[in-house]
Amino acid sequence: MAEAIINARLGDQWRAFSAGTQPSGYIHPLALRALAEIGIKHEGVSKTADKYRDLDFDHIITVCDDAAENCPIWLGSGKRVHIGFLDPAKATGTEVEKFNLFRQVRDQIEELILGYLSEQ
Repeated sequence: MAEAIINARLGDQWRAFSAGTQPSGYIHPLALRALAEIGIKHEGVSKTADKYRDLDFDHIITVCDDAAENCPIWLGSGKRVHIGFLDPAKATGTEVEKFNLFRQVRDQIEELILGYLSEQ
């Protein structure tokens, strides 16, 4: 969700790329639904972080605690910052409860990551 939100809201200043330490192979349907709810249509794909190792970045923002543990050192260029969120894909409960967590994380991404990037 972070890639889609950054590119939609700050695309004139930043270009975001998203990847995981162990990507699922698909974009979670509840993530797409949460994005659509705020007017963002995302057509990305699930990618591994290794795809971007040789690229130069200004900032690398890890968002899941799993990424902070599994990627303690970014071997590429750029300032590494961790802004952690719960992983909504691991949510349990009813479909409504799961979707509410996706919404919560989406809103936190908008507040915290967009706030961070706006100050850079």
